[in-house]
This record gives sequence, C-alpha cells and structure tokens, in this order.
Amino acid sequence: MRWIWVFLLATCLCPVGAAGADDGAAAPAAGDFIPLPTEVFAQLPFIEDAQLSPDGGRVAGLIAADGAQQIRMMDLEGKREDDVAVAIPDQTEVAWIRWVGNDNIIVGLHALLPVDIDNWYISRLIAINRTSRKITKLLWDLNGQNAADVLWIPSDGSTQILVTGQNSIYESAEFWPAVYRVDVTNGRKRIVERGRSSVLDWGADNRGQVRYAVGYRDHSTRSTLLYRSENDHGFKLIDTARLRDEDELDLPFHFLHGTDHGYMIRPAPDDRMVVAEVDLLTGEAVRTVHAEPDADIEGVLMSIDGTKMIGVHVSDRDRPVRWIDPVMAANQKALDAMSPNATARIISYSADLQKLLVRFSTPDNPGLLFYYDAGTGMATRLASYNEQLGAKRLSRAKFVTYRARDGLEIEAVLTMPRGGGKSNLPFVVMPHGGPWAHDDLGYDYWAQFLAERGYAVLQPNFRGSTGYGEAFLKAGQGQLGYAMQDDVSDGVRWAVAQGIADPKRVCIVGASYGGYAAMWGIAKDPDQYRCAISIAGVSNLRREVNDFGGNVRERLYRGQWQKMTPDFATVSPINAVDRIKAPLLLIHGKKDVTVDVVQSAKMYSAMVKAGKEVEYLPIPLADHYFTREADRLTLLTAIEAFLRKHNPPD
Repeated sequence: MRWIWVFLLATCLCPVGAAGADDGAAAPAAGDFIPLPTEVFAQLPFIEDAQLSPDGGRVAGLIAADGAQQIRMMDLEGKREDDVAVAIPDQTEVAWIRWVGNDNIIVGLHALLPVDIDNWYISRLIAINRTSRKITKLLWDLNGQNAADVLWIPSDGSTQILVTGQNSIYESAEFWPAVYRVDVTNGRKRIVERGRSSVLDWGADNRGQVRYAVGYRDHSTRSTLLYRSENDHGFKLIDTARLRDEDELDLPFHFLHGTDHGYMIRPAPDDRMVVAEVDLLTGEAVRTVHAEPDADIEGVLMSIDGTKMIGVHVSDRDRPVRWIDPVMAANQKALDAMSPNATARIISYSADLQKLLVRFSTPDNPGLLFYYDAGTGMATRLASYNEQLGAKRLSRAKFVTYRARDGLEIEAVLTMPRGGGKSNLPFVVMPHGGPWAHDDLGYDYWAQFLAERGYAVLQPNFRGSTGYGEAFLKAGQGQLGYAMQDDVSDGVRWAVAQGIADPKRVCIVGASYGGYAAMWGIAKDPDQYRCAISIAGVSNLRREVNDFGGNVRERLYRGQWQKMTPDFATVSPINAVDRIKAPLLLIHGKKDVTVDVVQSAKMYSAMVKAGKEVEYLPIPLADHYFTREADRLTLLTAIEAFLRKHNPPD
C-alpha cells in the first residue's frame, strides 16, 4: 500500500516565521472578586515537551505561537536569528522530540489514516537541523505502518541513529520491522538487522549495538525475549510470557559492558519493585542496584550518554522523582530552597548535569520556566507557562479521600472556587480520561476555569486508575460501567455529605474516557445530575474496543478491554439513551485521531431520535487535545454557556 506513505510524503512540513511573546502578567483584581476572562484559560502553555540540548545552549519543544503549537528550537542566549520553527502537519500529532547532538532534533509523528476499509495509526520521523533549517524525512520511503521507534541516539556528536521500521502492511518478510542506521542530516539509511518472523521490537545498548529482540504472536499472546551477548552474532531465547495471563517480560534497560549482565526493574523478595542487576543468560538476580524504602520504582532516568542511572521515578505522589546521582540530588536541593512553596521539577538536563530546565509550579498556577546553571547557582526566568496569569494564584486545590460504597478508599483532587463560599456550592465532578491514568495535584486549566466561574470541582481517581498500585489498578477489572462509575457517583455523595456540594446543582463533565463516564453517569444515575458534558467521549464501547488502528496486538488489547466489563453493549451510553433525563452537550474535534468524531455524532443522533435534550458542537480544526488556542476558547465558552444555562453558579 504505497499510498500510505505517498499521503505522508505529500504532507506539508513547512518552516514558519518566529513569533515573539509578551512578558506581561495579569494584574491582580482589586476590591470585589472579578473572574478572569475565558481567554486567559484558553491560552496555550508557552512550551510542552521541553528538551535541553546536550551542551545546554538551546531548547526544543512544542512552542505556542499565533494561537497554535509549533515544533521549535530556540537559542538560550537570545540569538533570535538561530531560532527555527516548523508547523505541525495537519491531522498529525507530535509524540515526542529528542536532540541528536547539539544541532539536530528528531520528532516522532503519528496520524490516523485510511487503510483498506479501516483506519490505522501510522508513525514516522522527521529531523530538523538548526543551522540549515533543513527538514529531513527519515524512513518515509518505507511502505509499512510504523517507522519511528528510535533505539539509540549517539552522544559523541555523530548523527547516525538506530530506528526500526516496517516495509509492508501485509504479513511477509518485510512486515516484521528491521533495524536501520539512519543519518538524521540527509536521511541515508542502511539495514543493521533484518526483520525476523514475529519480532516486533528491538533494543540496543548505549554503544549502539542491538542486544535484544521481542517476539510476539497475537493468536496466542505469547511474547519471547531474545538476547545477544556483546559483539556476538546469534540470539538466544532467555524468557517467555503469555501476556493475556497478565504475565510480563522483564526487559533490560542497561547493559554492563564486557558481561552478560543488565539492569531491570523487577520485584524484590518483599515484592517491592527495585532496580536489579540480572544475569541475562540465567535470569538470576545478581544484586539489588537500587531500592527505595518507601516506594516502588516505576521508571529510571539515565545520563545523556546512557552510561549510568541518575534517578528513578517512584510511586510517591509527594516525591515522584528521586535523584541517585549526587550532582542531581544537590541540584534538586538547591532548587527546592529557591521556592519552598512551589514544586520545582527538573524537566531536562545537559550532558554534564550542570544546566537544567526547571518548572516551578503550584496547583493554582501553571508556573514559570527557568534555566538553571548549577556552576554559578543562577536561575534565569525564561517564560511564564501562561503569560496572562504570570504569578497570579487562582483557586486552591487539595487531595481528599472518601469511601466508595463497598469500602474502597478513593482519592480525589478537590478545587474550591476562590471567589465563592465554602458550602452548598454548585458542583462539577470531572472524571479523568484513560481510564488507565490519574489526576494529580498539578495545575489543570479545565478545573481552574470551572472554579473561576464559581463551581467546586472534584476529580476522582476511581478504581482502575494508575498511581495507586497493582491491586487498585486491577480492582477496575470487570467494573467498567459498574463500580468504576459508582466511585464517581460516591464522590458526589461525599461532597454533599460534607456540605460542599448542593445536591440539586451537580453536573458531570469529562473528556475521552471521562466523556464516556459523563454520558454513562446520566444514564446510570439519571436523578443525580442536572446536566452532562462529554468532550471527545466514547458512546459505543464495542466500537471502541474493536478499533486498534491496525495494531498487531489487537487480540491482546481486545482481551485487556474485555477484562474491564462483562458486556460492552450493556454499559454503552448509546444503548441507554432512554434512561437519560439530564440535558447533554457533546463536543468533539473533527480532527481527533484518538477518538473518532463519529462517537459523538451517533450519540447526538440517538438522543435527537429519542426526543432527549442534547446539543452537539463539532469543532472543525480541533484535535483530541485541543492544541489550538481558538479551539480551546470555543471549548471553554461552550462549557460555560451550557453550565450557566442548566446549572447556573448563582
């Protein structure tokens, strides 16, 4: 199907003009409370996915300019002539951005494109050079679905990376991804490892040698791990797992030079997740490399050259990152001391760990981006994430806990309106998307916007949410549409019992899975809510779980969804329209490549046919995440108008 990549090759990847930004901040209101205008909350964050170059001299990321996001490289010494900005291709999402040396970035892109009679997720890479401003398409001449899995990036200034790519959508020798060595400056490539039957993923060490392969067969959901010793040519089978039985392969993330040992995250004898050194040929643990006494290790942070582990991500909401490297630990300590009332999060670092990008933020402010030079101890402000807000503090948020009807403890984020009272408030419950995700105590522009309009907002981390351990995650199995939804309703009842919420003024609002929960909430508990707003929501679960974008793990993913509920049709909102009493607003971006806009369109038709009160707002240029400022303004304006009509705050 050569037209898959022909479509991508025809996609415009165009440099755009640089746009400056004002450094002003909103002045604090005087006297009586005056809510901030909607435009303030619709403003795009100054930067997302910020990445510091290895020498610490430049930053790359998704930068807001002219009401949209651009892929951009900026010189931190203020040399505007060195800035490079590239428009994101239409109906394409940026998955990530990484530096290759100090002069090039690579960008992972994905899109949802028609293939035969279905829509498939397609991934590709581009490279951008900061001096020539040249945009190079990498492996776009391949005919397969995916060609953007980067295995290795050199740290010595060279420009050849390791990438895997498929060359066919049909199960043949070229369907299985090969490993290519690709020069990011010109796109030239050569095969390092040819595709192997059933091998879908490859892994390399920090020296750029392919060291393992992961095989998978969807009919059995059996996965295999093949390992190759350093400088060897043959692979050995060292592990197997049947994924449908919730068994998993432990994959090495670091290899010890000159040995067959590697580092893995795996359970210790006391069941805590630790970093262990493992003999890869025998599978035996040699020693515990690092463990945290009060938390599970969930991920690792490596040095730029991949030679050492400098930090870990852990299951602790208060200190989610723990630095192992003494230099980084000292950096974090110094940053914490600079702003004790804010969270200082290191989001990127240079190769020598002396230059950092740091975000200082609070739950009631999106924060400031700083450049920190550890050598001088100087922190230089680069930008406000929301320039109209500046350092202004908005509504206070905090964690609360309540008991679900079966006794399970549920944690939630509660945001109380800064301009309102403390009791008997108009109330919005806002379940998160996923459902395998969670809300934390960070700035949330939807919650803050609703609080600014006078609503108390509760964001429940219902069972099945991540961040609370394996048992809590698995508690969601079989409960989608049942106990998972009851956890949301029980959060409302808790707020009423606490005197926070007026039981006659409660609405439910959510996006993606949260949009499903909003629709299902007014069907399952029709007398609890005055209204509901579903944003990019899933109305027909059976359709959703059968749509995997051509993924070769379709049977596995379908099985994982099927474990979540015994009957998709029974808990699909589109099949329960007759039970709905509350008015419903459906909002959906027509360029959403995550949840098809047809999910909202068909729910609207079903509601109209049943004579139910419903409004539908398809937004022509909006994607799943509303990454255009104009679309965010349309979204927030519609939410406010609908809530004011059906659940007025005063």
